[in-house]
Amino acid sequence: MKHFFYLMAALLVSAACAQKKQEPAAAQMSGNPVFEGWYADPEGIIYDDTYWIYPTWSDKYENQVFFDCFSSKDLVNWEKHSHILDTAAVKWAKRAMWAPSVISKDNRYYLFFGANDVHPGETGGIGVAVGDRPEGPYKDLIGRPLINENVNGAQPIDQFVFRDDDNTYYMYYGGWRHCNVVLLNDDFTALRPFPDGELYKEVTPENYVEGPFMFKKNGKYYFMWSEGGWGGPNYCVAYAIADSPLGPFKRIGKILEQDENVATSAGHHSIMHVPGTEDYYIVYHRRPKDVTARDHRETCIDRMTFDENGFINPVKITFEGVAAHLIKH
Repeated sequence: MKHFFYLMAALLVSAACAQKKQEPAAAQMSGNPVFEGWYADPEGIIYDDTYWIYPTWSDKYENQVFFDCFSSKDLVNWEKHSHILDTAAVKWAKRAMWAPSVISKDNRYYLFFGANDVHPGETGGIGVAVGDRPEGPYKDLIGRPLINENVNGAQPIDQFVFRDDDNTYYMYYGGWRHCNVVLLNDDFTALRPFPDGELYKEVTPENYVEGPFMFKKNGKYYFMWSEGGWGGPNYCVAYAIADSPLGPFKRIGKILEQDENVATSAGHHSIMHVPGTEDYYIVYHRRPKDVTARDHRETCIDRMTFDENGFINPVKITFEGVAAHLIKH
């Protein structure tokens, strides 16, 4: 009888082990925030097989005098690259260095940024820096702002550079509830006019506040922006779809906003799309639950999906973040 019980126990252990082997391993998750520190306005981009995030250092304006960036092969493990650009390399920038937008061209890397929280009559606005590697170091490209003046009521901040399929480079930008689009010349040292001779076109959609972003999917232009006040809990992201990069952009609705059980002030985002797949990730900042400090904002990533008609499904903000994902070529 004793041998029978030993045999049964062994069989049960063996069955349990076999079942455990058959169960899939739990996916490794990024967690949110994806890296430590107060960082906002994150620009996510994919260079070759690596994910990159370029955020604003979220602090008092007088302390915002540099940029860090972060890189990852799998969305889970992030490496910090410190001070890739700072005011020592940009003589006209004194403070409030904000919201990088990055792009590569001809084996060089360009970082567009806002500086000085510029108001009419002051020096500041949108600058551009260049480096030989994604992690820099970057240096000022033209030694002055690319856009200094206030045009159409748009403060020159929160720029996003969009490359269309015909290699036309558009730059959308603007705070203070106005958004302009301009064309960049071939070496990003100046603006070039549109075919009708205009340098600036206003494309402000309903409820726009700041933080424009553009991507293209199935021939349609998805234009996105932030609404509400960035210091408050109701900051959020809305979008439009158009047939042209110049719009018109008719607001469809919100796709990213606070969840009081997770975090508030979810906004100022960007999108990373893994080429050749339907994998889209929304990179954004948010304020931890029960935190009210203006500058306490964290960078997070969640999945973004579409319905059968191509509309963006509302994003669920999470503590878990996204599963590990290697980029395959």
